[in-house]
Amino acid sequence: MSWFYFLNYQFVERAYLAGSFIAVLCAVLGLFLVLRKLSLIGDGLSHVSFGAIALGLFFGMYPFYVALPVTVLASFLILKLAEKAKMYGDAAIGIVSSMGVALGVILASLSRGFNVDLFSYLFGNILAISNQEVYLSVGLSVLVLAAIVFLYNDFFSATFDEEYARISGVRTDLINLALVFMTAITVVLAVKVVGVMLVSALLILPAVTALQIARGFKEAIAAAAIISVFSVLAGITFSFYGDLPAGATIVLINFAIFILFFLLRRRK
Repeated sequence: MSWFYFLNYQFVERAYLAGSFIAVLCAVLGLFLVLRKLSLIGDGLSHVSFGAIALGLFFGMYPFYVALPVTVLASFLILKLAEKAKMYGDAAIGIVSSMGVALGVILASLSRGFNVDLFSYLFGNILAISNQEVYLSVGLSVLVLAAIVFLYNDFFSATFDEEYARISGVRTDLINLALVFMTAITVVLAVKVVGVMLVSALLILPAVTALQIARGFKEAIAAAAIISVFSVLAGITFSFYGDLPAGATIVLINFAIFILFFLLRRRK
């Protein structure tokens, strides 16, 4: 039997397709978040998505249809709390994310019928992705990546010198809003790949690894995307053969790649 016999399974093909698009999206967006010191917003919004998914399951609705608008709204709330309430961004993230977790825990305690489903969202289950979720993941990934390409110069300016970008006429308030909205969408999509508990790793690890080796920003984007896609595809493959959790395997491969390039850079 061929080593690649598993490619004949449709659920593996779906996992590869959706996982690759989400991996590129996480890598590109994660680079902007890391450079703007907003890495923790992915972790905070993943906790909100946990509560939103629990809400959808509680009312018998498709979880992603509830998680998308609720998580986007939460990202807007984080931004406004940081601006209007005169608090640091990490404090705003902590407030909103803790409310999301609290909501999820309460809903889980009220109804034990969906605890198994909720567990799969906590730790990811990319091999169980449905056709509907593939279409949703690919479509939203393409839309967000297209928005990043269209607004690339504004994102670039606001990332490296927000004050200069504002003086130059860039609407940094709208750019910040677009960034957190796209992060919210990305987090919801990535939940299926690595789960609520590990989303931030998929956003951060490819980005920080690329920054170890890249000599320019566009080179960093390309490197992060390649590393992210490789780790997702390798993680899915190893999880299939080793009967391991796909999300955790993807994150461990990401971490191993980071350590490898970090040590190589130190030697140089």
